[in-house]
Amino acid sequence: MKRTVFIIILSVLSVFAYAQKQTFDVVSYALPKGWQEQKSEAGIQLSATDKKTGAYAVVVITKSMASNLTAYENFNNDWLKLVKGAVQINGEPTIQNPIKENGWDIISGNADYTDGANKGIATLLTATGGNKAVSVVLMTNAKQYQNELLAFMQALKLSKATQISVNNQVIANNANGSSIIGLWRDNHLEVSGYFNGFPQYTAGYFRREYLFKEDGTYTFRLKNWSTLLKEILFASESGTYSVSGNQITITPNKGRGEWWSKKDNNTKLWGNKLGASDYKLEKVNYTFEIKYYSGTNNYGLLLNPKKNTERDGTCNQNGFSYTQSSTGESIIDNPPGFKN
Repeated sequence: MKRTVFIIILSVLSVFAYAQKQTFDVVSYALPKGWQEQKSEAGIQLSATDKKTGAYAVVVITKSMASNLTAYENFNNDWLKLVKGAVQINGEPTIQNPIKENGWDIISGNADYTDGANKGIATLLTATGGNKAVSVVLMTNAKQYQNELLAFMQALKLSKATQISVNNQVIANNANGSSIIGLWRDNHLEVSGYFNGFPQYTAGYFRREYLFKEDGTYTFRLKNWSTLLKEILFASESGTYSVSGNQITITPNKGRGEWWSKKDNNTKLWGNKLGASDYKLEKVNYTFEIKYYSGTNNYGLLLNPKKNTERDGTCNQNGFSYTQSSTGESIIDNPPGFKN
């Protein structure tokens, strides 16, 4: 496979002038004949596989997300998440000159990758405009799909970027921290592995919730239902919180973790209580930020303790992200006989 072929593919992106075939969010595309298509709320995955030779090609189109970052920042973030997070990249990406089209700033780049015994080339296109970002990823380990990928890129079209407002200022808090009051949820889906470099989701999930009350008290719950474990992990704690500027201190006064058996392998059912887990209570100080996304009409809560915590888990440089429940509806069901 020659890199020059994919540089040609990237140069075609400046055209964006072919007839619309199908549309997902802000991206119009044509599905190559014989390819498989999988849709989800987060994006679309298109794929083709030659079972005899092991050759494959994969295209992923993400749903546009609110973003106030620059085009290069969005490209770098998605390169780390969508490309380096899926396969082993050999070296830094070769980035093409950015172009402007239909209100979008478009940056593309590619690099060789290794996926087990397979070697191929990965290409990422990221478009930024109107305080939004969307990406398209292409991966293949064979020359036989080059013409189909070229035709796919020729048919790609972005709708005109429309401006949405993203408020990234920390929302002011009064003495009792009322702006953080409410239910904040985090729901991660379990991944069993990767096919052609992309995640394969199971029925499992990892859920966490904070409920901050007006009186300065809080409750926290977590539920882990993994297909890789025989048991369900449930934890609950309560205590007090205090807010000063963009700092929040969470102080638990009681709580516990429990292991439960599964029932009929149903993610919504509980079996029997098996015993206590080694869940520990800890007082933690976080830097926090509340963002409003007008595109989704929702708020996000970013909590950054700058360390791993018992409640939130393993911390990365950006901390932990929770989404406000506008209805106050929980995504965590309590086990039988649960009492705060």
